[in-house]
Amino acid sequence: MALACSSRTPMSRRFVIAIDGPAASGKGTLGASLARRFDLAHLDTGRIYRATAAVVLREGGDPADAQVAAAAARRLDFAMLSDPGLRDEAVGSAASVVAAIPAVRAALLEWQREFAAHPPPIDEKTPANGAVLDGRDIGTVVCPDAAVKLYITASAEERAQRRARELRESGADVIYSAVLQDIEERDARDSGRRVAPLSAAPDAVTIDTTGLDPEAVLELASQIVTRALGAGQ
Repeated sequence: MALACSSRTPMSRRFVIAIDGPAASGKGTLGASLARRFDLAHLDTGRIYRATAAVVLREGGDPADAQVAAAAARRLDFAMLSDPGLRDEAVGSAASVVAAIPAVRAALLEWQREFAAHPPPIDEKTPANGAVLDGRDIGTVVCPDAAVKLYITASAEERAQRRARELRESGADVIYSAVLQDIEERDARDSGRRVAPLSAAPDAVTIDTTGLDPEAVLELASQIVTRALGAGQ
C-alpha cells in the first residue's frame, strides 16, 4: 500500500505519536516500526517501569513498597533499558505492580516528557523528526497534546498466545493457561489503578490487532500518521 509521504518528509521536531494499549497488544512492535518509517525516536515506556522493577527485584526489595520502588525509579538510567532481562515474566509482573504506585509514576513522568520534547537523534547523522512513545497512559497523561494518538488492543486470548510464543522462542518453558492468567491479572491492575489507569484517550484511534499481522497494523497506523502530517502542513 503506497504512502503519501516518505520517511524523509519534514516534520516538526515536536511531532509526537502516542500509542497506548494492554500487554502484548502489539503496540511496542508498532512503535518501533513507525519510528523506523518516519525517522522518529522511539521510547517503549513499559521498559522504564520494567527497569525500575528489575532494580527492585535485583536488590531484594518488594515491588509493592512505594518508597523502595520510587527510589529505584529516581535512579533510572537510559542504559538500563537495553537489558535483555527486562523481558522476563517476573520482571513484567513486578513492573505492573510498581507502575500502580503514584510516586513511581511521578518520578518517571517528566523523564518521558523530556524524551518527547527533545528526542535523541536516530544516529550520528540523522536527527529525529519527532518521537513515538508507547505505553499505558501516553495519550491520556504523558503526551495529551500528541499529534497522533493510537490505542492498540487485541483479545486476551490472542495476546496470551503471542506472549507464550515469544517466551517459547526465547527458550522458556511456559504454559498457555498461566500466561493467560498473568495477562488478565495485569489488565485488571493496569485498568483499575487509581493513578493514570490504562484507557484510550477520547481522541485516540483504536486498532484491534486480533487476527492482524504486524505489517497490516503498520500500514493502518501509517495512513493515520500520514493524514496527520498532511493536516499539519
